[in-house]
Amino acid sequence: MAFRDKQRVLYTSPLKALSNQKYRELREEFSDVGLMTGDVTLSPNASCLVMTTEILRGMLYRGSEVLKEVSWVIFDEIHYMKDRERGVVWEESIIFLPPAIKMVFLSATMSNATEFAEWICNIHKQPCHVVYTDFRPTPLQHYVFPMGGSGLYLVVDENEQFREDNFLKLQDTFVKQNLADGNKSGNGRARIAKSGTASGGSDIYKIVKMIMERKFQPVIIFSFSRRECEQHAMSMSKLDFNSQEEKEVVDQVFKNAILCLNEDDRKLPAIELMLPLLQRGIAVHHSGLLPLIKELVELLFQEGLVKALFATETFAMGLNMPAKTVVFTSVKKWDGDSHRYIGSGEYIQMSGRAGRRGKDERGICIIMIDEKMEMNILKDMVLGKPAPLVSTFRLSYYTILNLMSRAEGQFTAEHVIRNSFHQFQYEKALPDIGKKVSKLEEEAAVLDASGEVEVTEYHKLQLGIAQVEKKMMAELMRPERVLYFLHSGRLIKVREGGTDWGWGVVVHVVKKPSAALGSLPAALASSRGSSYIVDTLLHCSFGSSENGSRPKPCPPRPGEKGEMHVVPVQLPLISALSKLRIAVPSDLRPIEARQSVLLAVQELETRFPQGFPKLNPAKDMGIEDPEVVELVNQIEELEQKLFSHPLHKSQDEHQIRSFHRKAEVNHEIQQLKSKMRDSQLQKFRDELRNRSRVLKKLGHIDADGVVQLKGRAACLIDTGDELLATELMFNGTFNDLDHHQVAALASCFIPGDKSGVQIQLGANLAKPLQQLQDSARRIAEIQRECRLEVNVEEYVEAAVRPYLMDVIYKWSQGQNFKDAIENTDIFEGSIIRLTRRLDEFLNQLKAAAHAVGEADLENKFAAASESLRRGIMFANSLYL
Repeated sequence: MAFRDKQRVLYTSPLKALSNQKYRELREEFSDVGLMTGDVTLSPNASCLVMTTEILRGMLYRGSEVLKEVSWVIFDEIHYMKDRERGVVWEESIIFLPPAIKMVFLSATMSNATEFAEWICNIHKQPCHVVYTDFRPTPLQHYVFPMGGSGLYLVVDENEQFREDNFLKLQDTFVKQNLADGNKSGNGRARIAKSGTASGGSDIYKIVKMIMERKFQPVIIFSFSRRECEQHAMSMSKLDFNSQEEKEVVDQVFKNAILCLNEDDRKLPAIELMLPLLQRGIAVHHSGLLPLIKELVELLFQEGLVKALFATETFAMGLNMPAKTVVFTSVKKWDGDSHRYIGSGEYIQMSGRAGRRGKDERGICIIMIDEKMEMNILKDMVLGKPAPLVSTFRLSYYTILNLMSRAEGQFTAEHVIRNSFHQFQYEKALPDIGKKVSKLEEEAAVLDASGEVEVTEYHKLQLGIAQVEKKMMAELMRPERVLYFLHSGRLIKVREGGTDWGWGVVVHVVKKPSAALGSLPAALASSRGSSYIVDTLLHCSFGSSENGSRPKPCPPRPGEKGEMHVVPVQLPLISALSKLRIAVPSDLRPIEARQSVLLAVQELETRFPQGFPKLNPAKDMGIEDPEVVELVNQIEELEQKLFSHPLHKSQDEHQIRSFHRKAEVNHEIQQLKSKMRDSQLQKFRDELRNRSRVLKKLGHIDADGVVQLKGRAACLIDTGDELLATELMFNGTFNDLDHHQVAALASCFIPGDKSGVQIQLGANLAKPLQQLQDSARRIAEIQRECRLEVNVEEYVEAAVRPYLMDVIYKWSQGQNFKDAIENTDIFEGSIIRLTRRLDEFLNQLKAAAHAVGEADLENKFAAASESLRRGIMFANSLYL
């Protein structure tokens, strides 16, 4: 339409790889198409420009002339807006776009599209139409394969009807397997099912062989681990799906693709090992592969030369590359915090690859499970709706400084906050909160609370004890005090805000990098944070932890049986430590093992009707801190008053329960009313004020809020921490380094995979790394002084990532790729992706140095960038 009317159109996508694919597809259709990503610019004057959303936001901040000629902006995969780190980029871009530009939003997994459209109408004062269909041209059939068993069970047919009879037959197979296994552990069965035995072969091998025999290929086999993908592909060594003619075509395409590489790079194991697989019609696709190999796999798959593709869920993003069959090797994934069932949104995205329009009568999905599964969990996963899009809007220093320096009247930080999807969702929820308040007030009015004075006194004593215990637990939960007592089997009480989880059982404790903590939607996270996570068996509602993409577990409702799940819990959420410990099974994957722990806890509750005995800080934990001792004394004093109160032994339980409920209802009413009064806008205003204080202290703005030289430099940096980068520019750290050291040090700013290998750095890199860490610590401390919730050590750990310093230093000095990466366990593709982002970051530093007149630094950053841009690290995309 834009081409017909001779208008310019921007097509934005969340990923560079997706942008490259889209560029190829649109160029074949329209020819007048350009590309703008961080590391590639092609035909910038074209009528249609494909770019990442970050590029669009940068154009809006700079007031790019291109935007004056644009009539349409297409946002692909708009559900990326819920991404915690990058979601704000979409919100800002949508808010900043001029009203004259029309927008199109595309998503396959957004359940609250109408709410999103209302927000667009609200901020741009023009209609936004929702075009929605749940019709599939090729219907899907969903089967389950029990690992270690045989046969497929149709659980959802092509009419989206759940087949309960087949599901019950499936459950019977696990019962029979357990009986057959006798005393064998579930762990042994799962291992045999996945890796296979010498005689029977693995389950995946059997399924792939069956798919080929029944002509159900091509097939995509999804795994949630990159290493697992490769292992599964290698286990297919006896299978061959390509004819001799197809093998020759693959060989020719492969040789042509690697022509752009030098001789040494062509001999890399990551390249040489792939050809025999590809020739047999088998391939691997995940984010750790070399970009060239990943694109080659995509092209061969589209041409029908790859029959069995072992992929991670990233393959479900992007261009339309369907197969006849999709296999899930597991229904659980590790999300950085815990193993959880995949959400319905994730399942929809991946299963959507099954069924080729015009080629297949139906698509086939096969789900492999290795343990008994609740019916409603499977139902929600296959037939449920994806989680709604919830705003992750946040204020960044980059945004604040850009708005201060470039805003032309209407765009201020407050304008952006007021128009955010976050604020819109908050205001939309207010009427519902009002209805809830009215309902609670009606309940409070009818509750019997005779003898209220006595019960009030009794309730005050209970509240007093709870408040002092909370203070005491805050002291006890310091890692150096509590970790020694958090052994496996320890009973701990967990409370998260207003949710009382009751007693849970410690499985183990792990120290997490702060990047993994963020907010833990699938875990129990505290706003105060903690670098320690206590994996705890908690009594959960059936299926509560499986609805949505990274949903939150919840306790069972009154009268509900529920089941035990391992839930990651941060230290500040532990409200009590018991003296009691129980035995925890070594393998908690089988539901039976977890339920045995629940039975043990329930048995203890009958033995201790007055409550579990708690660890005494002084007697049991050996804490002699006078403040803690005083808190213990206060609790004992209040408990004495409570036990001697006439109501403590009162038989009128109904009266006490009635008043307790009334007190709870009144408390909830106050909280909800406070929420209605406490505008999100005001919270962001307070945060804006505190962040502005930080910028003043660091010299980015003056007392009047005018952006200074340092702030002008920070305005140009959004690939890494802008405050930390400008601090190093202005404190002279970069001045003392050569351009190879600059490249290595700058790599610490780029997010990427964490290495498990001990980092060994020479003095030439160790000293600048220490300076970087010291600067990060200083910035974190200033933020804390300015009333921002920042954990200093966690900030330093998240801001400074030295895992590839040595690799980048060697590469910058001219070493070949094989030698540069020999001492790291990070995937080759991840290294290349980081290096390309690093090049983008160095160019931003170069622009920042130019903006403040630092010619020497500008030349140094340019030389660092140039030293990276060679060989396999910057090999051209096959799509371009």
